[in-house]
Amino acid sequence: MSVAGQLLILQLVVFTVVAIVAGALIVVDERRDADDATRRSVTDIAVTTAVFPEIAEGLLAPDPTAALQPRAEQIREATGVDFVVIVDPDGFRVTHPVPEQSGLPYTGHIDEARSGQPFSETYTGSLGPSIRTIAPVYDDGTLVGFVSVGVTRERIAENFVRSLPGIVGLVAAGLVVTAAGGYLIARRLRRQTLGLDPDQLRRMYEHHDAVLHSIGEGLLVFGGGAPEASPRVDVVNDEARRLLGLPPTGPVPFDSLPETLRELATTGEARDEVHLTRDRTLVVNSDAVNWNGRRIGTVVTLRDHTELRSVLGELDSVRGFAESLRAQAHESANRLHTIITMVELGRTEDAVAFATRELAVSQHLIDRLTGAVHEPALSALLLGKIDEAAERGVELTVTDDTELGPVPSIPARDIVTLVGNLIDNAIDASHASDDPWVEVTVRQDDSSMIVEVADSGPGMSPEVLARAMQRGYSTKSEQRGLGLALVAQVVTRHGGTLRTEPSLGSMIVAEIPFGDRP
Repeated sequence: MSVAGQLLILQLVVFTVVAIVAGALIVVDERRDADDATRRSVTDIAVTTAVFPEIAEGLLAPDPTAALQPRAEQIREATGVDFVVIVDPDGFRVTHPVPEQSGLPYTGHIDEARSGQPFSETYTGSLGPSIRTIAPVYDDGTLVGFVSVGVTRERIAENFVRSLPGIVGLVAAGLVVTAAGGYLIARRLRRQTLGLDPDQLRRMYEHHDAVLHSIGEGLLVFGGGAPEASPRVDVVNDEARRLLGLPPTGPVPFDSLPETLRELATTGEARDEVHLTRDRTLVVNSDAVNWNGRRIGTVVTLRDHTELRSVLGELDSVRGFAESLRAQAHESANRLHTIITMVELGRTEDAVAFATRELAVSQHLIDRLTGAVHEPALSALLLGKIDEAAERGVELTVTDDTELGPVPSIPARDIVTLVGNLIDNAIDASHASDDPWVEVTVRQDDSSMIVEVADSGPGMSPEVLARAMQRGYSTKSEQRGLGLALVAQVVTRHGGTLRTEPSLGSMIVAEIPFGDRP
């Protein structure tokens, strides 16, 4: 049976028991209230009758029964009680609803009434069990008799039975309302649980939990996918928490996620988009979750490509070095053939001059960079990029004020990523001009490392640069997207800044402070 069906049955059983118990309590309470009301009523009638002067006069008359019997019956009929019995001081009945009982001893207790106070009790007398009150009768302060007024239990029961239909109707109405409410609740729960039984729900949860903790990809599930609903994070597995640097347990606020992932909660599908966080490169896929024709959320998967991107970057660097060596080997072969031919032609002095002039230019550049830049990886990168740019028809110049001492707080990998991507973007952008060129400066001041890369391309406005940094992903239509995002990742990780210099044309400046990482 489904959870909703079990809940409905349990609710009906519980509410029925509660209604029956409540009805029984109401019956008991009504019975007690009826007894209390009867006791108050007979007490008032007894006390009032006892103070009538004619009652005392009748008790003192030669024939008390003849004097008081009609009056007692008149009072009984007028008040609706079952008996009004007048008793003499010795405890014998003077009047009784059954005339034959007159003159017989009073069946009940009168000792407490002798003290001057009315006394109520439940007692079984000649008319059966009854609630009665006996009050003393005085004449000029002298006790001359008693008045006993009572209502039998049978009469009380008859009056109570007449009120039972109302009580039963109230309990029945409560049961009907409860059953209707339980049915509505069960129907809503059946819709929410898809009609599954508890075992199915338990197995589904166990499988769901096991899958979330075991899959190697990060998984985010956003709820509230409708346009009018505020998105929220419904599911975050362990791998997603690790990749995004989230707390290992507890709820995840929507605002704590990177902005690009928050955008996916409402924008819909994404296929193999590269998103950059502070420390990682993630490949993201996103799909809308639809149910019965309406969107109820978004599921996002995350794959960690940080190491892969790092390896690819190093591979690109190695490929660039290899291409540079190939170009240099090709150029060296051409120069060697030229020198050999000049020697064969007998122009030895010209051959020596040609060889030493080319060697001096190349050696001067190598000596200048290795002397000014203390990071070998950066020197090699700059030399390789010069040859790569030359092959692509771009003149790349490393300015004379390039100088960088030891920078222990910034890893060599981050320096190569920063400078290499800025130069690659500049080389790509410079092809838009008739005379492509790139100019690179890497220097330092007292507190930071500064990288300036200018090119002959159209340049980037501060708005475009800010959007590229904030979006953190690349599409095929944006050549600079991923490169600048990687640069922004390095700069942000080390607490630096990335900006454009409009006054200098197409120029991007990255500044990273020295010291401990923030």
